[in-house]
Amino acid sequence: MFFGSTQPESGDSKWRNQLDRFVKANQPELAALFWGLWLENGNSQGTIGIDLQPAPHFVYCPKDEVEKLNSRVENRLQEIIGIIENHKAEVEVVMIGIGKGEIKLIQFAPEPPPPACFEQIGKDVDGLLELLEQRMREQIAL
Repeated sequence: MFFGSTQPESGDSKWRNQLDRFVKANQPELAALFWGLWLENGNSQGTIGIDLQPAPHFVYCPKDEVEKLNSRVENRLQEIIGIIENHKAEVEVVMIGIGKGEIKLIQFAPEPPPPACFEQIGKDVDGLLELLEQRMREQIAL
C-alpha cells in the first residue's frame, strides 16, 4: 500500500530534522542556556553552536571563524552572519547547528523570553549544559 510520500530521511537531511525536533522540544532550556551564557560572556566568545560530531555537544563559534568560513563558501553565509550580528539576546535565541560538514541556523523567539526562561528553570549554566547534552545524546542519533 502507498500512504503518500513516506521516503526515508536521507543522511543529509536527517541531522537537520533531528536537530529541529530537539530544539522545538527543548526551547525553554535552550533559551535559559543561551541567556546564561550571554550573561557570562556576551558575544565575546562567539555564537553558541551545537556540534553533532562525534557526539552532540555545545561549542562556541568565534565570529572570525564564521567569517573565514563565509569567505571559503563564496559569501553564502552572509545572511546568517547578519542575523547573528543583529539579534537581540533578550528576546531571541540564535545558535548554529553543525553536522555532516554543513551548518544550520537555529533561531527562535521563546515565550517567555530568554531572561525569564533562565530565571524560571533555575539551573546554572553548567547544569543546563549537562542536562541538554544528555538530552541531545538521547534524542539525536546520527
